[in-house]
Amino acid sequence: MTKSFLAFDCGATSGRAILARLHGQSFSMEEVYRFPSGIVQSGGRMYWDAEALCRHLISCLKTLGDNGIQLDSIGIDTWGVDFACIAADGNLAGNPRCYRDSYTVGVPEKVFEIVPREELYARTGIQIMNFNTVFQLFAQTREDDAALKSAGSILFMPDLLSYMLTGNKVCEYTDASTSGMMDQKSRQFDKDLLERLGIRTDVLLPIVQPGFKVGVLKKEIAEQTGLGEVPVIAVAGHDTASAVAAVPAEDGRFAYLSSGTWSLMGIEAPEPVINEDSARLNFTNEGGIEGTTRFLKNITGMWLLEQCRKVWKGEGKDYSYAQLMDMALAEKDYTGRINPDDPRFASPANMVEEICAAVGGGDMSDASIVSCIYHSLADRYKEVLDMLQGFAPFKIEKLHIIGGGSANNLLNQWTADAIGMPVVAGPAEATAIGNIMMQAKAAGLVKDRWEMRRIIAKTFAVKTYYPCHFERSREI
Repeated sequence: MTKSFLAFDCGATSGRAILARLHGQSFSMEEVYRFPSGIVQSGGRMYWDAEALCRHLISCLKTLGDNGIQLDSIGIDTWGVDFACIAADGNLAGNPRCYRDSYTVGVPEKVFEIVPREELYARTGIQIMNFNTVFQLFAQTREDDAALKSAGSILFMPDLLSYMLTGNKVCEYTDASTSGMMDQKSRQFDKDLLERLGIRTDVLLPIVQPGFKVGVLKKEIAEQTGLGEVPVIAVAGHDTASAVAAVPAEDGRFAYLSSGTWSLMGIEAPEPVINEDSARLNFTNEGGIEGTTRFLKNITGMWLLEQCRKVWKGEGKDYSYAQLMDMALAEKDYTGRINPDDPRFASPANMVEEICAAVGGGDMSDASIVSCIYHSLADRYKEVLDMLQGFAPFKIEKLHIIGGGSANNLLNQWTADAIGMPVVAGPAEATAIGNIMMQAKAAGLVKDRWEMRRIIAKTFAVKTYYPCHFERSREI
């Protein structure tokens, strides 16, 4: 029997809906809807337009219903840390604040006056980033935020959208784990920590694991869309958790790189890794499926190249990605390097000028800049992989690259050369695939993540890159 699953994969700039059909070991999927994730400004603050997001989800569902497509379940994944306040009467108390809002700048330092940085990391295992949920809630409490004051509960973004579809509230583990508020031992919110910070704990819901059935489409949505009471499943709601679930690994001896504008490199660990070294190196412990921990580090990714492309486009040079790879290969012997994670590259006025200055001043050709970026990223991946090997309770034998960056043949090859081990690239649509496979698991079609991964490996083409000399890169 064929089962049909719908994945809403909501990114911080856009979202899409992926329809998948699973029949035994056969798996197919297609994009059926795309929509913006709009930021709205009000009173000098930045918010997510939650109602608009929900309208897009319902519009997609109506389109499917109009075309006679029946669904067995729906799953939603989004970015982490952001949340909405739900009033005691069940209504949205206000739009969720956006992590891009500057209202948390300087807030971590205020928190550390109450709970020292070392203690906060030791309890939560989460890297210090000023937009973590704990800092947002602390800032909103200090602001005497009206939405938070009137809240009966708070919901993270994937749980908010599930609530708007079903009327049922849950708090899914993988997304809650990014908040900086969860005790890593109990895997529930650390209420003692939050009370010390003056943060309300009565608004927090018990945490549920991926695969939990949230409910079914509300009666009015079921009727409006013509789909009936379709179940909504709390998949791995944090998008990176869904992506890691889709790594087509044969065994646990791998590291992963979720590659896009930003890169996240880590391992799938059986337990959190929290010690002085992980704190000093700013590694984070986030929730994965089946009780695993995503022990990872954020790395600046293709942001560097995207910002250079923006500058070049303004100069009338609209390079395609294929052209950029050819340019980098033509300058493969260029020796200039940068540290991709240097704060100077976070938001420069002109990325091209910033890279030139970092390399040593003077003009660089466009091709040299692209080569510099690719080589620097590959070198940084090696540095972080070496760090991970020092923490991993197993020998890392492969690097799996997933996400949009997995299509970059040249960078994949140079990464294999740098790390000295095979790189397995793909699938590019890992987040949506992981979302779908968690729905399949909830439906009883697969028993665990390893069966999920075997199906993914058989369904989606991947390419393996082996370490070699640069001149062989022409063969990729």
